Amino acid sequence: MAYENILYQKKDAIAYITFNRPKVLNALNRKTVEELHHALLDADDDASVRVLILTGAGEKSFVAGADISELAVQTPVNGKEFSLYGQSVFHLLETMGKPSICVINGFALGGGCELALSCTIRIASKTAKLGQPEVKLGILPGYGGSQRLARLCGKGVAHELCLTGEMISAEEAQRIGLVNHIHEPAELLPAAEAMAKKIIANAPLAVKYAMEAIERGVEMPQEEGLFLEATLFGLACATEDMREGTKAFLEKRPAQFKGK
Repeated sequence: MAYENILYQKKDAIAYITFNRPKVLNALNRKTVEELHHALLDADDDASVRVLILTGAGEKSFVAGADISELAVQTPVNGKEFSLYGQSVFHLLETMGKPSICVINGFALGGGCELALSCTIRIASKTAKLGQPEVKLGILPGYGGSQRLARLCGKGVAHELCLTGEMISAEEAQRIGLVNHIHEPAELLPAAEAMAKKIIANAPLAVKYAMEAIERGVEMPQEEGLFLEATLFGLACATEDMREGTKAFLEKRPAQFKGK
């Protein structure tokens, strides 16, 4: 696929997805979401890709929301389809079993904040601004923001951000648990790559199972979540990587994981 609105490249087991519409602050239109979908499918299918890094082109914005010109002409039927399609793409990102690091290099508003919420880990520039301003347009979050924000930061935070529509600073986003770390702008991408390398050094299947335990378990009663964890732990014990990891530890050498 020839990408027009994103940049997609793979290097050193990392897939980089950069939203590349800086003139409109990298706003998400339908074509951009379709290109994201295609890139995610490619990264999911490529065994050499271990981690994804998502960011925005330019210095002002990660993704500043949906394309308002498209939103303005939605009908009830089209609006529901618009929402469900975006939700499905973001759900793929969240559940594909490969960790994603969102590099929030500026505005992450509306669909941009929802996209960040769909990633595994979020790091932000000190200059970043985040929010769900949809109510100011007469709508509500449509790409999962009302659900993921409440689960990640609590109902009170979700109500405040979704009902006021106000932006918050990177520092406030870190305080409420919306972002993991804050960095100077120039240090942001190197920090993401350093984190990615730490993940890549670990056993691929163990990383995948740990993500599944967290993503699925958080939606379950604790007893069921613990049963899921035990089941996945048992699966991990059947892998070659588990034998290699424990053997390497006992032999005091770096493990050579193969994802098997």
